[in-house]
Amino acid sequence: MDEAKPTTPVSVAIDGPSGAGKSTVARAVAAEVGMVYVDTGAMYRAVALHCINSGASLEDEAEIAASLDDLKIGVVFAGGEQRVYLGTQDVTERLRTQDVADGSSKVAAVRAVRELLVKLQRGIAEECGVVMDGRDIGTYVLPFADVKIFLDADADVRTRRRMGELADKGLESSFEKIRAEIIERDFRDTNRAFSPLRKAPDAVVIDTSEMNFTEVKKKIRMLIEEMINTKE
Repeated sequence: MDEAKPTTPVSVAIDGPSGAGKSTVARAVAAEVGMVYVDTGAMYRAVALHCINSGASLEDEAEIAASLDDLKIGVVFAGGEQRVYLGTQDVTERLRTQDVADGSSKVAAVRAVRELLVKLQRGIAEECGVVMDGRDIGTYVLPFADVKIFLDADADVRTRRRMGELADKGLESSFEKIRAEIIERDFRDTNRAFSPLRKAPDAVVIDTSEMNFTEVKKKIRMLIEEMINTKE
C-alpha cells in the first residue's frame, strides 16, 4: 500500500552541494514569502562544534555517536533569523568558521547524527511553513515537500564564492586549497552510506554558475508562487 501524504504546512526543500548558494537565497526567499527559513547545515555544524569542544574525534564515527549523549542543541527563530544554541550558549556566529564547516560533513556521515537532527527538522516543518536547505531535504528529510529544488554550480564558481565570504571577514585564502576542500566535501556528501547528497527525481535543477543572486531568487520564488496558486 502506498504511504499517504501527510497534511502539513507548505514546505520547500532546497538541496545542493556546498557553495551553490542555498542558504543565502533560501533565507531571502523565505522572508519574502512569509515562511520560516531552516538552515539544516547550521545544525550539523553545531554537532561538529560540540565534538570539537568535547574532544571527540571527527575521524571516529563511534566517538561522534557517543558524544550525542551529552548534546544539548536548541534552535530558536527570532525576527526571521535562526539562532542555534549548544546548551545555553548562542553559537550561531562560531558555526561559520572553517574548522566547524569542515567538520560538519564528517558528522553528517554518521547515521545517529542524521537521525537525531532529522527528527528535529521534521518537527519544525510540521509546525509552520518552511524553506529548508541542506543535502538530503527533498530525498529524506521532507520527501513530501511541495517544492523541491536542486541548486548546483561549477566547482570553480563555488570556490570563488567561498573566497569572497572569507574575504568579507578579513580572512585570506588560497584558491587551490579552498577548491580542494570543496571537492573533498562533495565526495564525502555524495558517497556517505546513509542518505547521501543526490537530486530528488521530482526536483527542479537550477544551475547558478552564471546566475546572479536576484535571478536565482526570482526563479525560486516563481516556483513557490506557482505551487501555492495551484493549491488555491
